[in-house]
Amino acid sequence: MSGDDAKVASLMTRLNEPGTSSAHSEDALDEDEIFAELEAEIENDSSAAFRERGVEQLKREMNQLQQMRNDGHGQYREVTDEKEVIRLTANKPRCVVHFFHHKFKRCEIMDKHLARIAPKYFNTLFIKVFVENVPWLVEKLAIKVLPCVMTFLNGVSKDRIVGFEELGNTDQFDTATLEWKLLNSGVIQKEESSGPSINYGAKSTVRHHIRGRPQDDDSDFDLDD
Repeated sequence: MSGDDAKVASLMTRLNEPGTSSAHSEDALDEDEIFAELEAEIENDSSAAFRERGVEQLKREMNQLQQMRNDGHGQYREVTDEKEVIRLTANKPRCVVHFFHHKFKRCEIMDKHLARIAPKYFNTLFIKVFVENVPWLVEKLAIKVLPCVMTFLNGVSKDRIVGFEELGNTDQFDTATLEWKLLNSGVIQKEESSGPSINYGAKSTVRHHIRGRPQDDDSDFDLDD
C-alpha cells in the first residue's frame, strides 16, 4: 500500500469508528462534523493524487453509510413487506432476522435482547418480521417453532436459533449469551480494537423442541399447532 493509500485508509477508519454511524440525530450531526474535518485534511494535503482519491473515496463512504442508515442499520426495526425482507436478506452481507408473532411472550423477550445488540453492530442489519406478513418465507425456510432468529451471510442462510434451547432453555437468559451465538455464526463481528473475543460460556441445552401455547405459557410456540 502506498503512502497516499495508507492515509486514505486511515481517514476511512476514523469515519467508520463506532458511534459515527448511529441512527440518532445527534450522532448524525457528529458524523457531518467528522466528514467536514476529514475533507479539510484531504484538501490541505500536499499530494494532488491523495486529494483526488481521498475526497472521492470519502464521498463514496458517506453515501454508503447513508444508504445503510436508510435500510435500518444501527437499529432494530420491523419490516412488514415480504418483498422488502427478501431484498434485504439477499443483498446485505450480514443480516439477522427475527420471525415473531405478536401474541407470544418469548418473541417479546427475544425482541428485548436483539434491540440491545443491534446498535453495537452497525455493519449488520437487524430486523424482525411478523410471520403472518411473510407466509412464503415461512414456508420456504421451514419455520415451525417461534421465536426463530435466522442469520444470513451474503444472501445465504447461515444459522438459526429456534426457541431458547441454545440460550440456556430459560426465559432469563443473558443478552451476552445471544450475542455470543451471533458472534459464533459470523453474522456480527467485533472491532479489532474492542479486545479479545467474547466467551460467555452458554449453558448446555436440552435437544428437543417444546411445543407450547401463546401468551401465558413459557414454552416455544409451534406454528403447526
